[in-house]
Amino acid sequence: MAHMSHQSQTISPLRIFATITMFSPTNMPRSVSTLFSAYATFAGSLMLIRSMENELIPYELRSYLSTAIHYLFTPLSPNITLVIDEHCGLSRNQVYDAAEIYLKTKISPSTERLKIGKTPRQNTFSVAIEKGEVVPDVYENIKLTWAYVCTEPQKNSDYEETRRFELSFNKKYKEKVMDRYLPHVLKRSEEIKDKEKVVKLYNCKSGSINLEHPSTFDTLALDPELKKMIVDDLKRFLGRKEFYKKVGKAWKRGYLLYGPPGTGKSSLIAAMANYLKFDIYELELTSLSSNSDLRRVLLSTTSRSILVIEDIDCSVQTRDRQQGGDQYDGSNSRLTLSGLLNFIDGLWSSCGDERIIVFTTNHKDRLDPALLRPGRMDVHINMSYCTPQAFSILASNYLDIRDKNHYLYDEIEGLMESTNVTPAEVAEELMASENADVALEGLVNFLKRKHSEANEFKSEENGKVEDGEAKILN
Repeated sequence: MAHMSHQSQTISPLRIFATITMFSPTNMPRSVSTLFSAYATFAGSLMLIRSMENELIPYELRSYLSTAIHYLFTPLSPNITLVIDEHCGLSRNQVYDAAEIYLKTKISPSTERLKIGKTPRQNTFSVAIEKGEVVPDVYENIKLTWAYVCTEPQKNSDYEETRRFELSFNKKYKEKVMDRYLPHVLKRSEEIKDKEKVVKLYNCKSGSINLEHPSTFDTLALDPELKKMIVDDLKRFLGRKEFYKKVGKAWKRGYLLYGPPGTGKSSLIAAMANYLKFDIYELELTSLSSNSDLRRVLLSTTSRSILVIEDIDCSVQTRDRQQGGDQYDGSNSRLTLSGLLNFIDGLWSSCGDERIIVFTTNHKDRLDPALLRPGRMDVHINMSYCTPQAFSILASNYLDIRDKNHYLYDEIEGLMESTNVTPAEVAEELMASENADVALEGLVNFLKRKHSEANEFKSEENGKVEDGEAKILN
């Protein structure tokens, strides 16, 4: 049986020769022979025409004709694809960046490849789609498809890898996608970016670090009415982009925080930055030697930022108008008040949007009136001593006391109304112990000492005045 099977699978040379001979033109029927002859003639004619085509018709024209024929005989697709490159010339493509952020929220369980990352300061993993992946989306019953495409450079090429998104959808929705869907992507990406943004603190000498100050308006030891006024003013400022544009003013707002040290000026600035998600630029005027240095530093700041100038009364020659009459010194050889005012009102203010300038001082009365007018310092905030309302917030923050039932509460509030004590001093006392009774007893003793010292100082001052009056009378 095995021998027979082997024979059935083997074709002898004699059998092959017989098969070829059977189908040779001499043994074929006349009609089949004629058909083969016609085919050979047609194939030869095609080769001749192809050769003449290459000789007589330019390559560009042949390419155009080929494309036109392909277009005529290819069914029209109902879809259109928008190509969104990573760059627009030398600048980043805003739509590409927005799509990259937006598509993080559209990743579905069917996505096969994802990019995962995490920095040491991040609490969660960052997720993004990998090249070649397709992400579906639906907007107002329009089905859309996003594809992430990367083109790698050829070997020995000077070009870098190019990246783009391709957005495909039905052609009949083109206007709706352009007018409504893409603006929706831009807006949504901004919301996501603001939510995930890590606020940074910039210093003109030491560079930048992440702002990890935990201060918020909820935890800020400030009078509730004053906090509400500040938050409402910030909200109003953010929502008036078109108003500033209409009236032709730079979109900026100035705040002056004044009061004794330890009253929470720095904490308020941090709370503003955390609330707005604005970076902070700390400007140390004492480290600048001229108006030229000031110009360089100010132009390096970005939109949506807070510029902080601390101790403005000590940092600049605030009396230079009085030194030379009413003429401002515009020289770049030294830093002057006039130079600061010129940059706030002129060049710097028109080089970005949504800027806030915060000036701080312990002595408002020492400031030049030119700084205090609206347009430079629009809102003046008095950072006063600790009030009973501010103490309630501190007690909640440090000791988790959320009501006023503690037996020392009334005594503490009474002492605060008659004693000048800063929120920083109160916080220091509350941190002395995690036991609420011990911490509040320590605060009571501290307030009593402060009250006694203030009375002694007042008595000494009154004694000096009385001695002075007696000398005058004598």
